[in-house]
Formats: sequence, structure tokens, C-alpha cells
Amino acid sequence: MQIEVLNTKGQATGRKVDLPEEIFGVEPNSHVVYLAVKQYLAAQRQGTHKVKTRAEVKGASRKLHRQKGTGGRRKGNIRNPLYKGGGTIFGPKPHSYDIKLNQKVKALARVSALSSKAKDNAIVIVEDLTLDTPKTKTFVDMLGNLKVADKKVMFVQPGFNDNVDLSMRNVPTVLGVSLKDINTYDVVNSDVVVFTESAAKQFSSAK
Repeated sequence: MQIEVLNTKGQATGRKVDLPEEIFGVEPNSHVVYLAVKQYLAAQRQGTHKVKTRAEVKGASRKLHRQKGTGGRRKGNIRNPLYKGGGTIFGPKPHSYDIKLNQKVKALARVSALSSKAKDNAIVIVEDLTLDTPKTKTFVDMLGNLKVADKKVMFVQPGFNDNVDLSMRNVPTVLGVSLKDINTYDVVNSDVVVFTESAAKQFSSAK
């Protein structure tokens, strides 16, 4: 699969990058994508939720009145869950939400997500962006030239670039990631994936 490289003004440079079919041309597997997204979102949960049981709330342990003969219902102590301020029954307890996925399943999900973007023509390759100083306006202008300014963009670079990262940091619709940090959720959550030319070439050769 060949995709034309555009310059920062949105014009064709005459160069093309050959993206491997085994990554960008497979039939997407929606189920493994679902599993990978579910795992990612589950990992974001801290799992620190906690309520107090009747053994943990404040209150005397004395039985309020005798079991029989009062004409009222039987009661335990004031920490009874039926009373205001009593303990909570079957409340949440701290636990991990981690979901285990095999590496092959995660790799297939990532490939499926990228293939789905390629199928929807939602992959753009732009020439390497070099900035002497951080400039958000320059980056936003480039997005406008690429006709993706109104979309959620995942911008992929080969590695960390100080000036470029600082330039895109204040753009709420852009997520900047390095090549090694691409994950299924970020690909699915974006409308378009923009690779720099060197990132696309490295990604292709690495795979």
C-alpha cells in the first residue's frame, strides 16, 4: 500500500511511502479491537473505591433492645445497615480492574485498528516537521493545510521532539505519540492518524 507524502502546506511532494499490507491491509478483527480497548480503559481505573461495612462504622455494639416481647422488629446494634449511618451491604471494595491479554492478541488488535484506518482513508503522511522554536500556530496551520484541523488527530513521530511536542501540546484535538507508544485505543479514538515521513518509514521497516 503506497501513500503519498505531503508537505506542511498540504501539497504532494512526489514521494511515496510503501506501507506493508500485513499491517495496513488485513481484514480488521473487531472483537480483538474491542478486547484491547476494554483492557486499556480498565487499566485507567484506580480501583480504590471503598465503603465501610457494619464492622467499620462508628457506633456501639450493644443490642438496642431484647429480641422478643417489645412488639417491634428485632434489631441488632446501631451499626445495622438499615439505620442511617450504619454500614453498607455488599459495597465496593478496592480491587484491580486489570485484564490480561496475550501479546499476539494485542498485536492483532493494533494491526486491525491501523488497517481499519487505512481502509477508511484516514491515514496521512506528512514530511518531517522541524521547528527552531515551539510554535502552536505553525502546527495548527499545518493541520489546516492537511485538512484535518476539525478532526481528532493522532500525530505519530519516530521519537520525542521537544519543539514539535510543545507546539502540539495546547491543541486539544491532537494526541502526539512516539512510534513505540502506538496503542489500539489511541488509534480507534482518533479520526485520522498522521505519520511523519520518517516515522512511517521506520514503522514499515520495523514490522
